[in-house]
Amino acid sequence: MTTIEDAALPDASSVAPRGARRPMRIIGPIVVALALLTSLATFLVLVGFTPIAPSHYVVKYLLALNAVAVLVLLLIVAREVWPVLQARRRGQAGARLHVRIVGRFSLIAAVPAILVALVAGVTLDRGLDQMLSARDPIASTLVIAEIYVREQLRVLRGDTLAMAINLTQAKPLFDQDRDRFRQLFTAQASLRGVSGAMLLRGDKTPILKSDFNPQPEPLLPPNDSLDQVSDTEPRVALPTQTNLMVSIIKMRGYEDAYLYLTRPIDPRVVAIGAKASETLERYDELRERRFGVLLSIAVMYTVIGLTVLASAVWIGLNFVNHLVAPIRRLIGAANIVSTGNLYVQVPVRQSEGDLAQLGETFNKMTQELRTQRDDIVRARDLIDSRRRFIEAVLAGASAGVIGADSEGRISILNRSAERLIGTASDAALGHPLTEVVPELAEIIISALAGAQRLVHGQVTISRSGRERIVSVRVTTEQTDDPQHGYVVTLDDITELVVAQRTSAWADVARRIAHEIKNPLTPIQLSAERLRRKYGKTITEDRAVFEQCTDTIVRQVDDIRRMVDEFSRFARMPKPVMAPEDAADAVRQVVFLMRVGNADIDIDAEFSAESLPAKFDRRLISQALTNIIKNATEAISAVPPAELGRGRIAVSIAREGGDVVIDVIDNGIGLPKENRSRLLEPYVTTREKGTGLGLAIVGKILEDHGGRIELRDAAEKTPGARGAWVRLRFAAEAVQPQSATAAQAVKSASA
Repeated sequence: MTTIEDAALPDASSVAPRGARRPMRIIGPIVVALALLTSLATFLVLVGFTPIAPSHYVVKYLLALNAVAVLVLLLIVAREVWPVLQARRRGQAGARLHVRIVGRFSLIAAVPAILVALVAGVTLDRGLDQMLSARDPIASTLVIAEIYVREQLRVLRGDTLAMAINLTQAKPLFDQDRDRFRQLFTAQASLRGVSGAMLLRGDKTPILKSDFNPQPEPLLPPNDSLDQVSDTEPRVALPTQTNLMVSIIKMRGYEDAYLYLTRPIDPRVVAIGAKASETLERYDELRERRFGVLLSIAVMYTVIGLTVLASAVWIGLNFVNHLVAPIRRLIGAANIVSTGNLYVQVPVRQSEGDLAQLGETFNKMTQELRTQRDDIVRARDLIDSRRRFIEAVLAGASAGVIGADSEGRISILNRSAERLIGTASDAALGHPLTEVVPELAEIIISALAGAQRLVHGQVTISRSGRERIVSVRVTTEQTDDPQHGYVVTLDDITELVVAQRTSAWADVARRIAHEIKNPLTPIQLSAERLRRKYGKTITEDRAVFEQCTDTIVRQVDDIRRMVDEFSRFARMPKPVMAPEDAADAVRQVVFLMRVGNADIDIDAEFSAESLPAKFDRRLISQALTNIIKNATEAISAVPPAELGRGRIAVSIAREGGDVVIDVIDNGIGLPKENRSRLLEPYVTTREKGTGLGLAIVGKILEDHGGRIELRDAAEKTPGARGAWVRLRFAAEAVQPQSATAAQAVKSASA
């Protein structure tokens, strides 16, 4: 049983060595968690949700920390993705699905991050534009506050000059009566609505204070000293972090004396002015840092986006590893099954959920397929064994068997049928039987008509100049299918018919010879006695008498010779097999026939080597003599104007286990129709022939395990005239004998 884990595609986590997988499984989640935490911390610091101020250095350090986390995470993701890409390039099972799912995860993570970054960037830019566009009202507010303050300072300056003039005029009173001068000083200060008034020396020690709201310590204008104050122009200012306007002027006529006045201002105006000034400073600073802010936000979004993307890819890889692993195993198992190996099982892990059920279903399917395939294989083996048996039976059967479908097209053809119809199976299969064997058309049409389940008949098939008498039986297949086929059986009964006819003629010959031969001798003796007794006494018409008695004696001899041929045909001697040289036997016959037919060229075409075989030399020589004699008669039948020089070519050779003797002449040739009947007794094409010559030759060859074949010379030499007779008989090869032994055998045979 094969487990698919041995052939499955390794996932991204299984490509590394086994010892390196476990640390990565621990380091990966830690790095992902740290990267996400640093991204979250950066976001919280930038939006001000933490007590940490988002200063330049803080943001820089956070972004650097995020960059390091992203870099480490990207390295881990690259280490996970590289084996997947390699597997995808090699086309391993499940790699494309792995890449597609990881790509989907990356796309799902990247698209929202990119969209958020774009929206955030556009929103921030538009927000900064709108925020910076609000500077003008704030600047106007600051201008109004400054105008208001300047107006109040101008009023205080005038009051300070007027009070200084009045006090200068009251200098005598200052010198004479300080109490009354204090009253005058207080009245002047109260009249002008100041909140505090005093006379100071150059060292800022008070000389005189008003009776209301005295100041514990004078508030001088910033960056000023009393030495810089003149007696013509008061110094007016609004000290920082207070809501009191301060005015100071040097007194004329007084020795080292300065008038110091304070007047309150609406604190709301001061606060608004300060706030407006501070806000404008921030606006200006923001305007100067606008590109830097946008760049920082973009970097933050980029870092956070890369962190989220890399984390999503890593999470997707791990998720896909768990998701694709069973699918990959199924793909690998399916590939193995496609090669024909059904002994494969997919490991089932219950933690995989529905995919585990899919694996169980796959295992059940392969088991069922394996069972069905085993059944099919057993059935196929049984069918093959039966088919081989049937083919062996059909191949070894002497009868020809032809299978035909419901339309009469050939589907099966055994070797015997090929020999009978003279067509190879490759050329006959798929063709209508009536076209391949037109002689069977009537019987096949009758069978296709469906009138009878069994149709039989007898036809004559002529192929390559040979006529065969065939018994035909057509039966339908035993099936309920209306589109059933047919089985055509062809039995070659030529030899049987010839044997029956020969046997019948032999019996007739014996009877005729018996009936005719008995009266021949008395007739001949009577004729001779009449000639001896009355030959001398008859004087009138003596010539007629002599002619008649000679005719009677001669005709009786002819009849006796005919009866002797009948007798020989009826009682053919059994061959006496002995080791002989077939080539020498043929050479002797050719020599004798060449001497007796000097006007015809009789050539022996065979090598000088001997051809040892086992046969009856006398009978084979008789058969060959008869064939050559027929050839000479056929040449004599050709008109002299067409004949030219008569030629007969005789050759002998061995074909397999047979000895083949070919006799080719340029005579009138053999008839095309009913040629096979020439081998039957008393069938001849010559006027004076008895019709027993070829029948005797056929009987001799049949006794030697062979046959006679009647062909045309044109088959051997295209365009030639005449006949080609082939004598074939079985030859049993023998060891070469000494000349003395061979001569003894020949003498005994003679």
